[in-house]
Amino acid sequence: KHSQFRRFVEIGRVCLVNKGEHNGKLAVIVEIVDHARAILDGPVAGVPRGLYHYTDLLLTPIVMKVPRGARSKKVRKEFEAQKITEKWEASSWAKRRTAKVGRQNLSDFERFEVLVLKKRRRDSVRKSLSKSKAA
Repeated sequence: KHSQFRRFVEIGRVCLVNKGEHNGKLAVIVEIVDHARAILDGPVAGVPRGLYHYTDLLLTPIVMKVPRGARSKKVRKEFEAQKITEKWEASSWAKRRTAKVGRQNLSDFERFEVLVLKKRRRDSVRKSLSKSKAA
């Protein structure tokens, strides 16, 4: 029987910090303390090495090869060598997050412009569909 879980808390697991001042930044698990906490280090994203609760993290599918208890310098070197930031930015999860932030930062007029563009697109799709049904 296969487990339904695919992402496990493990050394080298890349996490997205989900709470606090470092919200939205990538970090790596370098040490597991107990069933509720781990030591994270994110020298590339600016997340200081420290103790974080699992409830404050989102586990990504990316796993880095890094030794247990690795120092910040080693984590940075491996992070850059394995191109973790590029892998993350290429993922659909990261793209959805950036799109969401972009939508949240729209002004009232920009939201109106989006509404008008969606109406135009919907109308053109409807017209082309009706032409194809008629033919």
